[in-house]
Amino acid sequence: MSKIKDNKPLNYQGLSKNISVIIKGGGDVASGVAYNLYKAKIKVLILEKDNPLAVRRKVSFAQAVIDGKTTIEGVTSIFANNYKKVEQILSDNNIPVITDTLSSAINFFKPNVVIDATIAKKNFGLTKEIAPFVIALGPGFEAGKDADIVIETNRGENLGKIIRKGFASANTGIPATVMGYTKERVLRSPKSGIIKNIFDIGDYVKKGDIICYVDNAEVKAPFNGVIRGLIMNNRQVFIGLKIGDVNPESDKQTCYTISDKAHIIGKAALKAIGG
Repeated sequence: MSKIKDNKPLNYQGLSKNISVIIKGGGDVASGVAYNLYKAKIKVLILEKDNPLAVRRKVSFAQAVIDGKTTIEGVTSIFANNYKKVEQILSDNNIPVITDTLSSAINFFKPNVVIDATIAKKNFGLTKEIAPFVIALGPGFEAGKDADIVIETNRGENLGKIIRKGFASANTGIPATVMGYTKERVLRSPKSGIIKNIFDIGDYVKKGDIICYVDNAEVKAPFNGVIRGLIMNNRQVFIGLKIGDVNPESDKQTCYTISDKAHIIGKAALKAIGG
């Protein structure tokens, strides 16, 4: 397939089984994208790191790297340690997750579309020449230069906007407000070290409860709520890293379901490639 001109979306109406997509990143937003493409019967391969540090790991296909497989809302991802296994996982109608370089994955998979869904807020070498159609999520990428399309990831009226020229809005560093809480909802590592969890995702906590330690440093609950995300026990973390997420709402179900934000971005990605 030749390079798409003028940032027009691929037209695969009725041909979705012939479309293949590499998604770089397997975190919660990337998983929302993968889920929506999978439901549209598009062949998806997720590319991850050897040691992913997913915070919302109950809704992150990246967790398959650690656990072998993970299921989110009825869709299963399975870790593949080689490309023969990737083919088997796809034939079994699941999503393969592999740890490899993007260039190697492209050489094997020959995707129609590459999506950078790492939400790194910085371009670490993505160019729109690597595949027939390239999409990047969030700030740090220029549509028309680094990627064919950039999708807005900042909450608000423009969330999910398909940007064909220019940039997504700059990173504010401020999470969405939930019941009056913003930055307080995010737990960050007070130092570099090994995380030791006392509570886990889905647990109720009271303000002041020790959720985890990083070495000997305490990380306490900022208010009463439910732990929505928490990096896996015994992982190496660094100072300032987001290691958890507390939701002031009491509904545990939000811990195990794809967020509305991830679904909106996923549907935007599907629309951008012609779905």
